[in-house]
Amino acid sequence: MNRFALIVVVMSFWAGQAIGAEVAKTSVSRGAYLVRAAGCIGCHTDVKGGGIPLAGGRGLETPFGIFYSPNITPHPVRGIGAWSDQSFLDALGHGRRPDGSNYFPVFPYPSYTKMRAEDALAIKAYLFAQKPVDLLNKAHDVPLPFVWRWTISLWKWLFFKPGVWQDQADQDPAWNRGGYLVHGLGHCGECHTPRNFMGAMDEGRFLAGTPDGPEGERSPNITPDAETGIGSWNDEDIVLLLREGTKPDYDDVQGSMAETIREGLSHLTDDDLAAIARYIRAVPAIENRVVSKEK
Repeated sequence: MNRFALIVVVMSFWAGQAIGAEVAKTSVSRGAYLVRAAGCIGCHTDVKGGGIPLAGGRGLETPFGIFYSPNITPHPVRGIGAWSDQSFLDALGHGRRPDGSNYFPVFPYPSYTKMRAEDALAIKAYLFAQKPVDLLNKAHDVPLPFVWRWTISLWKWLFFKPGVWQDQADQDPAWNRGGYLVHGLGHCGECHTPRNFMGAMDEGRFLAGTPDGPEGERSPNITPDAETGIGSWNDEDIVLLLREGTKPDYDDVQGSMAETIREGLSHLTDDDLAAIARYIRAVPAIENRVVSKEK
C-alpha cells in the first residue's frame, strides 16, 4: 500500500469513527427525550424510598397485588446491561423476557407494542449510557395464581394485540403524531381506560376514565364528552395541563398525574403537546361520570 492509499484509509477510519460517535450521541439524546415521553423514570424509580433513578423497586399497587418495577440500568447482572437490541424490542413489543417467559401486563407493553423500533432502540441507547446500579430486583407481592407467568400466555391470547402504530393517510400529521404518543409512547389508555375483571383495557371505552386508576386513584374521563369528560376544553387548556398541571378552573392535578407531568409530559416539546391535545379532542366522546371510590 502506498503512502497516499494509507492516508486515505486512516482518514476514512477516523471519519467513520467520528460519524459513528455522532450517531450514537444523537441516539442517546433522542432517547433521553423518549424516556420522558414513555414515563420510564417515574415507574422505575423508588422515589418515596429515596431510590436511584431507573434502578427499580417502586411498588405498583394493583387489584392483583403489588408489583415492583425492575432495575433498568445497564448493570450486566442486576439490570439490563446484558440485553441485546432484540431482547429490548421483544420486551416492549411482545411482553417477553430474555428467557422467553412473560412479563406481567402491569408493564404497559400492550401500549408499548405500538412503539416504532427506532424509538425503542433510542430509549435503549439512553438507558445503556447511564451508570449501572448494582441493585437486586424485589420479588412481587402477588398471590397465586397471579404470580405464575405462564398464565399470562392465556391473557395475551385473549387480550394482547401486538403491532406498531400505523399512521392514517386520511389524517393530518399532528393527529397521527398525537395518536402515536397517546396510544404508544405515552400509554395514556393504561391509566384512563376502564378494565375488565382480568385487568385488560376495555378498548370500547378508551380514555373514558375509571375509579380504579394507578394506586387506586380516580382517573378522569378525558374523552371530549361535554358533561362527563373534557368536551368544554380547548387545545390550549389541554396543553397547559400537560405542561404545568393546571386545569382550566385553575385547580391543579395531584397524585400520579402530577408525577407523570413532572417527570415526563412537562419535558415534551410544544409541538408534541399540541399533537396530544389534537388527538384527544378527536377521539369519540363517551359519557362516563367517574367518581372516587369510598374508602
